[in-house]
Amino acid sequence: MSSDDQLSDGFINFQRVEKSASERTLRNYSQALAAFQTYMEESKFPGWKACNNEDFRHYLYHCMQLEMARSTIRLRFSALRSFYKYLIHRHGLAKSPLVELQIPKQERKLPTILNQTQVVELLEAPLQAELSKQTPEWLPLRDTAILELFYSTGLRLSELAKLQVNDIDHSQGVAKILGKGAKERIVPIGSFALTAVQNYRILARVNEGPLFINKSRRQLSTTSIGTMLKKYLRMTSIPFHITPHKLRHSFATHLLDNGADLRSVQELLGHASLSTTQIYTHVSTKRMKESYQNAHPRAK
Repeated sequence: MSSDDQLSDGFINFQRVEKSASERTLRNYSQALAAFQTYMEESKFPGWKACNNEDFRHYLYHCMQLEMARSTIRLRFSALRSFYKYLIHRHGLAKSPLVELQIPKQERKLPTILNQTQVVELLEAPLQAELSKQTPEWLPLRDTAILELFYSTGLRLSELAKLQVNDIDHSQGVAKILGKGAKERIVPIGSFALTAVQNYRILARVNEGPLFINKSRRQLSTTSIGTMLKKYLRMTSIPFHITPHKLRHSFATHLLDNGADLRSVQELLGHASLSTTQIYTHVSTKRMKESYQNAHPRAK
């Protein structure tokens, strides 16, 4: 085994034993090191400690010429940076050759959202589904309440699943939400969602404990909610996959489309940083431009 192979194997073993890295991470690291070595063999690999900034600059250019996804490029160079940190701390290397290399920023894809017609179609699906004899009569009302709440409040899946009956204040029209980092926030609930929750609770006789229950009257799991959403999606004409998080995206974008300010949307979503919420302004602007292009007689 060459000294360079010993260095790379030592790094992988270090990640496995001392950093408790997952098998997936170890595989990504191994592939990143091997890919760079393969590239360098065309011009004679000088050894890990002899590689310089220009070697990695040319390799970055090579990856971009191949039209490699930015996420893949960032993953590869993250692995290489970690490897050189290891060489500095464990093998006396003076400086990493990647320290001044600028890596392309991660592309931020705009979230997929439903338009308002598609939202209505999805919200109406539970009450149009055929029931089997084993299905409790309250179940379609429960599913309607869940979908209405998702769209009315923009809750995360985990937040909605753990709602308790006492978290909903019907007189004030608000819900108390325990979000990420155990941070509590109050969110308003629209009249359609409040009515849907009330109708479900009355028929299912849910007066305390978890708000949303399964047939065994235990708290409904996040997995079951996801499965339920897929079931109703198949009943609609919506041409793309929908997750609970896409309902959250739709909630935020529709608010901004109709004049809500960014700070209010940030508070409603429970985002710690305004920059996280700003992605929705890009979606809203994109939709506005599309409307302009389609409607203005001299836009094209």
